[in-house]
Amino acid sequence: MNRRNFLKVVSATAVVIAVNPSSISQTLYASNGDLYKTYEKVKLVDKAGNPIVASKLKKETNYFFTYPYSGTPALLVDIGEPTKKNVKLVTEDGEEYIFKGGCGKNGSIVAVSAICPHQLTHPKPSDSFFNYVPKSGKTMAYKSGGVFVCSSHLSAYDPKEGAKKVSGPAPQGLATIIMEVDENDHLWAVGVLGPNKFHDYFKSFKPEFKAIYGNWRKAKKIVKVKTPVMLLSEYSKEIIQY
Repeated sequence: MNRRNFLKVVSATAVVIAVNPSSISQTLYASNGDLYKTYEKVKLVDKAGNPIVASKLKKETNYFFTYPYSGTPALLVDIGEPTKKNVKLVTEDGEEYIFKGGCGKNGSIVAVSAICPHQLTHPKPSDSFFNYVPKSGKTMAYKSGGVFVCSSHLSAYDPKEGAKKVSGPAPQGLATIIMEVDENDHLWAVGVLGPNKFHDYFKSFKPEFKAIYGNWRKAKKIVKVKTPVMLLSEYSKEIIQY
């Protein structure tokens, strides 16, 4: 089967695509859009430029970075326990895709696009209504902690199941940032799995991007080589969580 025929999807039903980021170098399309897209392979570093070591992440702690664009926020969390593997997920349009599992030695490290698919709530320098709530924490959005929560309208997403929506008005789950860990235990972002809201996000927040970057077009630049990681509490002055 040649590459062209392999990528062509001719089915009246939803197509399941299992993602192994190390072996994929092109966009995979299903009938209603892309489910996985590779971007630049980017190393996660601290503010001093030192690589982030996967095994040294604090458990159940919100780490902030941007990927795949300079202006698209993402959260990195070691949830402290292995995620489920090969989780079948469905977009609001009925497309199916598969979350292969977390990364790191214990399969407990996950990263998500921190843009709520409901009304595009996201972390800002002034505040964040979006964060991961530890298992010991409480939230009005769900019966227990251990979930990503958008406190704007109380949607919750389960990181153990590929950021699947488990409560609230959001129409679907979060897009996942696909991570890899190299032989030195350093973390790399390599692509985005699931339906993302990047187009709507860029269209909706031009004044915000201009205030942060000086030029809103800078927010749309593809991240290359490395991306700084910091605590969410260092990026956002106030974490608002219900």
